[in-house]
This record gives sequence, structure tokens and C-alpha cells, in this order.
Amino acid sequence: MKSHPTDPSALEDALGHHFQRRALLDQALTHSSFAREAESAAGSQLSSDAIQDNEQLEFLGDAVLSFVVSQELFRRFPAYTEGDLSKLRAHIVSARALIRPARQLEIGKFLRFGKGEEKSGGRTKNALLVNALEALIAALFLDSGLEPAHRLIVKVVLEPALEELNNRGAGSLPVTDYKSALQEMVHATGRPHPLYSVVKEEGPDHRKVFTVQVSIAAPLSGGEMFVTRAEASTKKRAEQRAARQAWEYLNTSEAHPDASATKSGAVE
Repeated sequence: MKSHPTDPSALEDALGHHFQRRALLDQALTHSSFAREAESAAGSQLSSDAIQDNEQLEFLGDAVLSFVVSQELFRRFPAYTEGDLSKLRAHIVSARALIRPARQLEIGKFLRFGKGEEKSGGRTKNALLVNALEALIAALFLDSGLEPAHRLIVKVVLEPALEELNNRGAGSLPVTDYKSALQEMVHATGRPHPLYSVVKEEGPDHRKVFTVQVSIAAPLSGGEMFVTRAEASTKKRAEQRAARQAWEYLNTSEAHPDASATKSGAVE
């Protein structure tokens, strides 16, 4: 383990950003133990030149991280519910998930610690590495605006996290395309294709409301058909909502056949 930090120029290369205000980078990499020791050593001579630690930057970086991830999830997964988006965001920005990008960037090599924290292995402590990553995000934001922070978050946090979840297989991510999911399920249960139809269209052109009905035929092995409806401002969204209701019904009834309805499903 190194007893002193590495030149942060190498970190700038890894971030893909060279700071206009180098003091922001230095602050992001400064643990409170280093700043307190510097204050103690300077004593009464310390004034407006006090060394700033990364705790306030960590606070701002957490907010920037949450915003960028929220924005990207909203854009990428329009079929997700608010609850789905919230759960996915919570996973991606969790301290456990941020350990990987913090270590990938080798942030520990560049941190400035006081002697006590250095001796106790601060450079390898996950919590301190994650805090520094959030501080770096804030430093990027303050130095050059949202774009470089957004680019870093997407590259080292968001996309690897989504790829990892996808690699885990079904159930790790919420369903995004309920029409496709429903199609797979009806085939698996021996039913023909779902049938979608627009049963109602109301409102002026700029505020249309579409009601879509989806009908699920009875399985070849016997049983009842299932019909449900949903409304939305576009046909596509209404189809997805109706498909979700049907998918959720089949998912429950197939898992618990004794609880299955013996008639057409309720119409929403």
C-alpha cells in the first residue's frame, strides 16, 4: 500500500476530463482527516486558505448522480412504473453498487488522508472510496457543468450496472415490454396470440384517450379466456398497460392455479 497519494493527473485521464479548476479535484480527493491535520499543524496561521475536505462535494455529487440516473432510466425505460424506476435507481446508486466503479477508477490511490486514517487502511475502505466517487462527480459538475458528470455516470456507473442486471437473467430487472412478455407467456401456457383492439377513443386530437382491450384465449388444455382493458394517451401505452394487466393475471394464476379466476377478467 502506498503511504502517499499518486499524482491525480492519471485520474483525470481515467475520468476523461482535465480540470480547469484543479482545486476542485484536490478537494474531492481530500479526506476530512487530512484537512483536520493540516488545520492543526497550521494553528493560528490558518485563515481563508484552509484546506477543504470532500464531505460537501459528496453531498452534491450524490444529488447529481441520482438526477442523471433518474433521467436516463426515465428515457430508456418508458414502460416502467414509478415504483419500478425507483427500485432500479435505488439499486444503481446504492453504496454497494458504487464500490465497483470506485475501484475501477482506482480512486484509493489518489486520496489524501491523515496519518491515522492512512495507517488504518483508508485507501481500501469501500465507504471512503464511494464517498470520493460522489465527490468527484460533484467536482466535474462544478468545473464544467452537467455534461462531463453525465458522461462519467453513464459510462462507469449506469451502463455496467444495467449490463450486470441483464446478465443475471429473468427477474433481475422489471419487465419493460409487457406485450413481448405476455406473448412469451401465452405461448408457454399453450394459448394462441393475444388479441388487441381499440374499443374507445375520446377527446380532442391534442388530448386523446385510448382504451385498448386485450383478449387472452383459453389454453388448449381447457379453462377460461381472460379479457382486460386499459386507458392511456397513446395506443402504444394503452396496449402496454393492458398487456401488463394480462401478464400479471397469468403470472399469478399460473403460479397459483387454485386461485385462478374461472371467468373473464375484470375490465379496467
